[in-house]
Formats: sequence, structure tokens, C-alpha cells
Amino acid sequence: MAIRSLSPSLVRFAFGLGLLALLSPLATAQELTEPVYRVAKDTPAKQVSALSPLSLAIESSQAPGDFFDLEPREGEHPLTPCLRMAKRSLAEIDANVRDYSCDFTKRERVDGKLGAPSFMYMQTMHEPFGVYLLFKKPKRGQECLYVDGECNNKLLARGHGWRGTIAGVLHLDPKGTRAMDGQLHPITKAGIRNLTETIIQIAENDVNFGECEVKHHMDVKIDGRPTVMIEATHPVPRRDFRFHVAKIYIDREYHIPVAFQAYSWPETDGGDPVLEEQYIYTNLKINNGYTAREFSEDNPAIFK
Repeated sequence: MAIRSLSPSLVRFAFGLGLLALLSPLATAQELTEPVYRVAKDTPAKQVSALSPLSLAIESSQAPGDFFDLEPREGEHPLTPCLRMAKRSLAEIDANVRDYSCDFTKRERVDGKLGAPSFMYMQTMHEPFGVYLLFKKPKRGQECLYVDGECNNKLLARGHGWRGTIAGVLHLDPKGTRAMDGQLHPITKAGIRNLTETIIQIAENDVNFGECEVKHHMDVKIDGRPTVMIEATHPVPRRDFRFHVAKIYIDREYHIPVAFQAYSWPETDGGDPVLEEQYIYTNLKINNGYTAREFSEDNPAIFK
């Protein structure tokens, strides 16, 4: 297949990872993206609603009460219980989740500008790591595909509309200028498992520093499903901290992160925290039995 050039506007695809920089709760709730969910200002955390149920229960080796034990032990950093839970969550994913499909919503601030929300259908497998994205809004019909070790580790992308039809499927460096245009993170870092790994990495860094406040809400309803929402705050900007406030939502039954939000410090005294990243996974269906065929350029169901 010939490799053609593609303008950056055709490859502003989105994927999510959540960079968790562990932080604390907002004074007032921020309005979130529709149609996934909306939170009016001053809405209590327990009234947040938005995520759809998983299709498959995941058996856990941890009793529910033990898994969500978020109380620090004597002398512990406030983030240490969160770090323990994140490691347990990663172990749950590795033991029980081979692949999944979902609706994925992301919003990111790039070069100081907060982009519009992107809504996609996502398929992910873990061994080898593969991601397929089909855009719903905006750029309906745009597609991208990446599989570790396949196609010389290139990202396969096709734009939406007539431009995509003319240009065909492009083979791009997933970390190159075109693929990264308008994105914070490469597709190689997409998905729930990568999000969980990043939470662990940043928590391991942040437990070395003070100035951290952590709160947790044990019964946040998301589309009728109970989740635990953890809020972490670094009150004062420091070069060691990536964000001012971060929130992560973990399904209480399945122990999987299903949403993440991160905010930087207010731009003015008394102002609201500034949204930097938001990633939401809905309509999650686990262990669909995907094989390499579903993640192949030759799959007739994709790149039609």
C-alpha cells in the first residue's frame, strides 16, 4: 500500500490515557461533557451520573472492603492507600481483562487551548497491545489503528469524509508530528491499563513529597453503578507536581478505572481550577475474544 501524506487536520484523533498527578477536590463541581454526563455547579459528588455497566463481572481475589481500604496507616503519606489500591487494580486487569470494547470520550488542553470533546468507539486488546478507534463526533468516520509489532509499529489512520476516501489509509509514526498534532499522548499510551500504570508511576513519585490532600467518596453513582471517586489536591504549585486537582473513578464491583479528570491551578486568585484532561470509558464490554484479525488492516469491518 502506498504511503500518502495527510494534513494535520485529518489526524487529530484522540485516545486516552489519564496522566494522574495526584491532587484534591474542587470547591464547586465543574460542568462536564454531554452526552456522557453533566454536573451542575454545587452538585454533590454522590449525584454525579454517567457511566454504563460492564458486560462481564470480574472475580476479585480481594474482599470489597479490603480493596477499597483508603485509610492511611500511622505515619503513611495520604497517597499511600491510593497507591496500594492502584496496584491491586492493575493486578485485577492483568488477571481478568484480555480485551474490551467501549465508548470513549476525551477532552484535552493542548498548547493552552481546551479542545472540544471527542466521542469514539474503542476496541482494545492487551496481548499484544492493540487499539482501534472509530470517531463518532466530531470527524465522524475517522479511524485509527495501532498494534505493537505490526506494520513496523506504525499508526494506521484514515481521515473522515471525502479527504479520507482520496488519501486512503496512512502509515504514520505514532509519536511523530502528524499523529501527535492536537494530542497530549500517543496512541501507544491509550486505554484503561495504561491509565492505571500511569497512576501508579505518579503516585510513587508524589509520596516523596508533602503538601497533598486526599479525599474519597465511596458511593458515587455513575449511570446507576457505584464507583469510588478519589480526589487528590496539591494546594501549592510546585515543579514536582503535574496537576492541582485530579479525580479518578473506580468501579466498585469490577475494580477498574472508568473515568479521570485533572485540573491545573486557577489562573487568577479565587478562580476555578483549569481543566487539562478528561477521559471517560462507557458501555464497557470485557473479554470479547478478540484476535489479531479484529486488529488487522485487512479486517473488512474497518477501513471500509
